[in-house]
Amino acid sequence: MAKLKVFSWSNGFHRFTVATTSRPKALAAWGLSQDIFKTGLAAEAPDSPDAPAALASPGEVVQRGEAVDVGEIARPSRRAKTKSRVKPPEPRGPSAADRERVATLERDLDALDAGHEAARADIEARRQALETEAASLRTTHRKARAELARKLDAARARL
Repeated sequence: MAKLKVFSWSNGFHRFTVATTSRPKALAAWGLSQDIFKTGLAAEAPDSPDAPAALASPGEVVQRGEAVDVGEIARPSRRAKTKSRVKPPEPRGPSAADRERVATLERDLDALDAGHEAARADIEARRQALETEAASLRTTHRKARAELARKLDAARARL
């Protein structure tokens, strides 16, 4: 069986000590993914005042207050050892201002559609009037041309 070593680090407010067989296991016990041993923030601490408590329960983090609750030792619960994720608050639903904004936009959209339909209907009516006027112009032209062509034929016949 591998020999237990005591590792310790501090965040300035608390000192965290754990007894385990390796640095990666110490980082895992502290719930850290960054190697704080490389930066010198954590180190092996066999002479730590918390070493006896850590060796008594290997793998569990012993926490001692340094700036807050000085000297008080606490053992986090097993649940605290795992990375906890704070759940986002449940959405309460849309606010009154959001509902009013949606209602206003719906009214604006309906008004836009109604305005578009009215303009389209007006253009259609004008198009129909132009079609009628164009048909009348064609008919008038055809009659006038036929009359002039008949007169021209008569005039040529007299020549």
